[in-house]
Amino acid sequence: MSFTIAVAGKGGSGKTSISSLIIRYLVKNNMRPVLAVDADPNANLGEGLGLQVQETVGLMLARFQKEKIDIPIGMTREAYLEYRLNTILLETRDFDLLTMGRGEGQDCYCYPNTILRRFIDRLSDNYAFVVMDNEAGMEHLSRGTTQDIDELLIVSNHSVKGIRTIARIRTLVEELKLRVKKQSIVINMAPGQLDPLIKSELEALNLTPDAVIPQDDRIYQADLQQNSLLSLPDDSAAVKAVEHLMTEVLRVKMK
Repeated sequence: MSFTIAVAGKGGSGKTSISSLIIRYLVKNNMRPVLAVDADPNANLGEGLGLQVQETVGLMLARFQKEKIDIPIGMTREAYLEYRLNTILLETRDFDLLTMGRGEGQDCYCYPNTILRRFIDRLSDNYAFVVMDNEAGMEHLSRGTTQDIDELLIVSNHSVKGIRTIARIRTLVEELKLRVKKQSIVINMAPGQLDPLIKSELEALNLTPDAVIPQDDRIYQADLQQNSLLSLPDDSAAVKAVEHLMTEVLRVKMK
């Protein structure tokens, strides 16, 4: 039975960096196999992990519909699509990566999301952990991409708008009755101590951070130099904070 961690939150809050550091933690601590899922149409989890993604679910489905590809005799449409999805899965020694992406043109993401959800459900039993990096905002929640989640990390940067987004996401999870076992609030890119205005907003919304990830210049430099976040040193401030976060997440898992 896999343990699924989903990362959601406001755009620019550093969700992809946190997802990458979670995968780093799992790999380093030999908690494999790991399935990394980039569920953001603006796919960049692969870059954070030092991988070049050539194919996505969205592009494959767009081609499939546009070209009316002949399905081999004896295969159903669904079986053939699953076969094609397996070819998109990018496999490495330490983890596998599945990237949703988006289709060509102005099509919505509903169909790719539905297909992705079904495929992940089938795949998940083959992995000890699934780490899902979701798109910014809340639409992925209403589309059902994020469900059957063991740990939902709701991430904000050090901003009042980000804190308010956390509150809206928590409300939406409750309204949609999503199957989320546990939620944790993460404040990312914090410059030292939390600003009094941030603390005031958290208190007003009855929110308590479960983790605060400090601003880390090494992540900024890795992005500039297009280096994998998996190669960040152990003494990186963000790495150490995510390690502490994961210790707490897994402590709950072990109960």
